[in-house]
Amino acid sequence: MPEEKERSSDEELQKLLKKSADVEDFPEVSLDEFTPPTDEEWKAACEALLKGAPFEKVMFTKTYEGITFDPMYTKKHTEDILPKRVMPGMGDYLRGVDPAGYIGKPWGIAQACDETLPAENNELLRHENDKGSTIYHIVLDTASRVGVDARQAEKVGDIGTSVTTVDDMHTLLEGLDLTKFPLYIYAGANALPILSLVAAARRAAGDDMTKVQGIVGADPIGALVTDGKLPASLDAHYDSLAAAARWATAHAPHLRTVFVRSDVYSSGGANDVQEVAACLATAAAYLRALCERGLTIDEAAGQIAFGFSMGANFFLQIAKLRAVRPIWAQIVKAFGGNAESQKMRIHARPALFFKTIYDPYVNMLRNTTEIFSGVVGGIDSFESAPFDEPIRKGDEFSRRIARNIQIMLQEEFGMLQPIDPAGGSWAVETLTRQMKEKIWAEFQSIEKQGGIVAALRAGSVQDEIAKILADRFKKADIRKDRIVGNNMYPNMTETLLDLRPEDTAALKAQRTKDIEAYLSDIDTKHRDEALAAFKADGTLEHGIEAAFAGATIAELMAAVTDGKGTAETVAAIAPHRWSERFEALRRRTEDYKAEKNDNVKIFLANMGPIPQHKARADFTTGFLQVGAFEVLGNDGFKTVEEAAEAAGKSGADAVVICSTDATYPEIVPALAPKLHEVLPDARVFLAGAAPKDLLETYNNAGIDEYISVKANCYEVLERLQKKKGMIA
Repeated sequence: MPEEKERSSDEELQKLLKKSADVEDFPEVSLDEFTPPTDEEWKAACEALLKGAPFEKVMFTKTYEGITFDPMYTKKHTEDILPKRVMPGMGDYLRGVDPAGYIGKPWGIAQACDETLPAENNELLRHENDKGSTIYHIVLDTASRVGVDARQAEKVGDIGTSVTTVDDMHTLLEGLDLTKFPLYIYAGANALPILSLVAAARRAAGDDMTKVQGIVGADPIGALVTDGKLPASLDAHYDSLAAAARWATAHAPHLRTVFVRSDVYSSGGANDVQEVAACLATAAAYLRALCERGLTIDEAAGQIAFGFSMGANFFLQIAKLRAVRPIWAQIVKAFGGNAESQKMRIHARPALFFKTIYDPYVNMLRNTTEIFSGVVGGIDSFESAPFDEPIRKGDEFSRRIARNIQIMLQEEFGMLQPIDPAGGSWAVETLTRQMKEKIWAEFQSIEKQGGIVAALRAGSVQDEIAKILADRFKKADIRKDRIVGNNMYPNMTETLLDLRPEDTAALKAQRTKDIEAYLSDIDTKHRDEALAAFKADGTLEHGIEAAFAGATIAELMAAVTDGKGTAETVAAIAPHRWSERFEALRRRTEDYKAEKNDNVKIFLANMGPIPQHKARADFTTGFLQVGAFEVLGNDGFKTVEEAAEAAGKSGADAVVICSTDATYPEIVPALAPKLHEVLPDARVFLAGAAPKDLLETYNNAGIDEYISVKANCYEVLERLQKKKGMIA
């Protein structure tokens, strides 16, 4: 029996690994001269350094997933959860699905290729492959994903390449070695049109699909919550999923046709638990749908690949990947799947949610940590996004930087060598256990609602993600979450990157010309007959025949959606980025400045010598420059009269008194009223938070607001913009 052979092989490998682990080549090292500190001693040392700050508040960090990071993890605290008897590639696959890790097979480098014209994208695919990419990763434009002819598309090539006919696909794939390097295409809600074009193009080139590897996959539920609608019922899309899966099982055994992607949840602001649980619930829905349509559980599970977004919390990203594998194995096992079908195929990419438009070069650093966490967590392939992804399509420079990060990790940093590098880490093992428990609980919650589709129809998934998004924005507003270059440390000399807009009219004209030239020579009778057959039974064999006969992607999509049940609708999850509010706020200032040659002017009433006011003046300057305001600094004033006089001459929109807590009781009551006299329309701020016993005194003296680490930066800056007239 195949399962018995697999089990026997696993047991033999496990014995070999255990034997090698028992070899004692290293001498015993005694550490008796060191006295291990107790937890109480360590805590006492920390409290001394904190100088009165509360230990529990400062040293414990709560995440959006509801997990609290401990300040220190030790072996005695994690002894019962360390993986002592489970080797990589065995058991529940927590430690990876391959016993050799990346030693025999490195993770795939899947740089996205998104040039608008098929010929240009073909050149880019070859170039990326020549420079180190190991996967042909084709990104389709929106029109192609939803099955719209480029001639009727609102915008051609908005996010990727435009494909309408088999001739386009033939041009796109020409010269690519699909038997050596995998092909990745996310096809949107329905894979049949694109898969038909791919197979037809291979047929036109005299090749077949038997040795083609990779993913040409659909995610109808993901597309539904992204767009808020599908052109046909979910059952119709499930029928297409099953048709693609049946055909691939028979004719393209190395190709997966279901691609469960987390982008929509991640970009909506979801935490890692919500993101993963929604994907697992989606995959479970696909398993049921495929099995109901005649596939075995092993065939169904073998068709599913997952795409996860890697976020900003380094250790949680590692933990979530290690946690999701055993949960998926458990789900497939519950359906009756064998050990091989329980293995999870994971593609990952940096989360767009955490990328910024201002100071975009910092995105390189963000992407690097996210790639690193993905590799440590055990991904199968990774798409390293260009740093300018939030702004425009990448260019040679940004794609090269993105690609080379992965190549350096493989070839220079030795990341191919360690198998499960996080295994045994007291912190990561603890976080993995916590993530497993929370993901499983969230998955069960969705299932209890009737599954992911029922939960989306009810809006519960959207509502819970919206709560996390609101919390993220709030923490960004008060700068508890620091977004370098945006809500912290803005670069005041920065010029935004050129959008490099494409000439969409010219591109559409070119696409129209190419499509009509190809269609002018087809046998329309044969095409219509093939389309009718495809519409009648929805099998990929007839889809390939129709594509080969000249059917466009719009005609292929219509054949599998028109009249196929009532269109499905749910509340869409809109994409966001954590910095978008601050970007809009700063852009508002810059636009106003360009139009009016004016800005919000802030005068710093720095009191006393430089050492007395510098710390708070620097903090205040950084706080206000987040809004790109003009901050008028100085070396300090000896008297309140001098400060008030200088403030009045500045004509500032606001004044910030900067000094120390010790000097404020004398300075504030004297200076604040004078500032209101010389600048009646200006707001007067105090740098720092007022003590409770002095708050009323300072307010009565004329302090309007306080700029401190507790202040809501976004709201303060927005109020100043409103006062200036930047906001109607």
